[in-house]
Amino acid sequence: MAAAAVLLQPGRDYPYRDSKTLTRAERARLAARLRGEAVACAVAFASAAEVDALNVLGATRLAARRAVALLGEQVDGLVTDYLELGTGHREVAAARADATSYQVAAASVLAKHERDLRLTRLDDEYPGYGFARHAGYGVPEHLRALRALGPCPHHRHSFAPVAAVCLFGAAG
Repeated sequence: MAAAAVLLQPGRDYPYRDSKTLTRAERARLAARLRGEAVACAVAFASAAEVDALNVLGATRLAARRAVALLGEQVDGLVTDYLELGTGHREVAAARADATSYQVAAASVLAKHERDLRLTRLDDEYPGYGFARHAGYGVPEHLRALRALGPCPHHRHSFAPVAAVCLFGAAG
């Protein structure tokens, strides 16, 4: 689970938009640009074990709080994509903020890019699952690999297909 926090210069026009509308290559290009023009940015993660313990929403909140904390004293308020963090800062948790706020969109781009990089590294460490190709989502290729290989340490045991393999065992 990846989350990012971004501070951009106010009053400028930025090209950032909802990361779900971008290709992996577009996210990579924009993430590099962002790192060069942001006042500050940070990325933080929650582990598979934390997702299992807290659920997806709780782990997302944890990763986002970590990212905000990495920005330190520079933060005086937050705009999030419908996620209240409870950091003590002024917060606006707006629905679809990644489609209306450059900073939220930029954070989304950076988080997804860093997630892609992490999954590419996992693909090297745990070949056979196809992490780099499908970003860890439960696509048929990944589900077949999961049944054949069993889960790796980075799989969430609360994810139903992983739980099923743990309960019934891998086919291989």
